[in-house]
Amino acid sequence: MNAYAKRVLNLAYQFSGSYQEAEDQTQEIFLKLYGALPKFDFQRNFTAWLLTLARNHLIDEYRRTKWERTQRDDFDERTTAGPLAGNPQETLEREENRRLVWDSLNSLSADMRMAVILRDLQGRSYEEMAEVLNLPLGTVKSRVNRARLALARVVAEKRGGQP
Repeated sequence: MNAYAKRVLNLAYQFSGSYQEAEDQTQEIFLKLYGALPKFDFQRNFTAWLLTLARNHLIDEYRRTKWERTQRDDFDERTTAGPLAGNPQETLEREENRRLVWDSLNSLSADMRMAVILRDLQGRSYEEMAEVLNLPLGTVKSRVNRARLALARVVAEKRGGQP
């Protein structure tokens, strides 16, 4: 667990956007892993198997709680405005951009969202992604490309520009 906890937590955080949720999801993933260990084929790559298990759990959880999460996030943003540090204008613009990107990511399908997270936020290679997602390399590359295009279109729409 010590060897993989940070990696799983990072994936869960990038998927959920909340550190507390990521910690909870990480615990659930390791509990699920413990139950699934007897099914593991020790001739296969354990890291890829674990990350696939984590990815599937996170996608399932995301689909199950999508509506509730958006409602809670809206409430949290209205009630927990923190102090601004540094140049207020730059801080505000940076926070608006961060919120815009996360909101846009949330509007993508779970598969596209995972592609962007693995490639652009975690910096994984296409080969690693293919192993984790259990997909052919060409499919991974096209999914990343489609996800980036969809994300750009959503961001442009939310900014009021043309898609």
